Amino acid sequence: MKKKIAVLLTILMMFALISGCGSKSTSSSNKKVKILFSISNATDAYRSLLVANAKSYADSENVELTVKDAAGSIEEQVSHMKEAVSGGYNVVICTPVNSATTLQLKKEAGELPIIFMNSAPSEDLLERDKYIYVSSDEMVAGKIQAEYIADYLSKKKDIKVVLFRGEKGHSATIGRTKAVKETFKEKGINAEYVFEDTANWSRQGAKEMFNVFLATSQKFDCVIANNDEMALGVIDSLKENKIDPSSVPVLGIDATNEATKAIADGNMRLTVYQSAKDQSKSAVQSAIELGSGGTIAKIENATEDGKHVWVPFEKVDKSNVSKYMS
Repeated sequence: MKKKIAVLLTILMMFALISGCGSKSTSSSNKKVKILFSISNATDAYRSLLVANAKSYADSENVELTVKDAAGSIEEQVSHMKEAVSGGYNVVICTPVNSATTLQLKKEAGELPIIFMNSAPSEDLLERDKYIYVSSDEMVAGKIQAEYIADYLSKKKDIKVVLFRGEKGHSATIGRTKAVKETFKEKGINAEYVFEDTANWSRQGAKEMFNVFLATSQKFDCVIANNDEMALGVIDSLKENKIDPSSVPVLGIDATNEATKAIADGNMRLTVYQSAKDQSKSAVQSAIELGSGGTIAKIENATEDGKHVWVPFEKVDKSNVSKYMS
């Protein structure tokens, strides 16, 4: 009997030892990560969504995330990198004021990993599991817009296009605009850009510029904007000039609340859903991994080179807009 008890005690001691080792391993892998999120300009409609969703997901994971607004200042954003180092942060999420400053941002952040969002750094400045880019493939969004117009105006091979670009030099502006033009060419459409200019993502800016264009009385077949805010500015202008917005296809990107409502009301034809929620979730997931010395390999939509996480775009029109309305 004593022998059986001794054997049982030995087994229990071994089990306790194994359990203790296991719990120690778990606690070290769940190391607390401290994230600094440097936003280029918090007043921008889409970027404000990135911040709100990042905060929400970080809170759900019990992760500390501090938001700093650069308010469009490169100098202020550089100071955020210095603060990340001095403040004991493990990792930085950054929407660059200007992606041309990437090298400087990396330098000031020292050894801290950086997850870039919204404005893509030069590809050669990214590094596996250290300096990565989380976003959606901008070329896809522009292609969706051009394909919609090609189908809608399928009987026309010569079309007159009004094109509103976003911020000059921004990766989204470049990719979306390039894809629109390339897709038209691929489909054998001769697109004449009767008006093309930069409205810097601004609703008011696009409205004022389109008012000037309408005063020229030039004909146009469609309006394509690099984002919803500019598309909504065009709709504001049409209404102000007593033109029915439903009489001409106006297209945007982002699927903001106002844009989806405009589609439901028949004032806007199409937007492209860029999921701020999924982008922010992927960015925070990446930050947790890289901030604790891990890898993005198991994160959904991460590329094999360990440098990107691509969140898919989705086409939104009258047929499915109800799914995207909050």
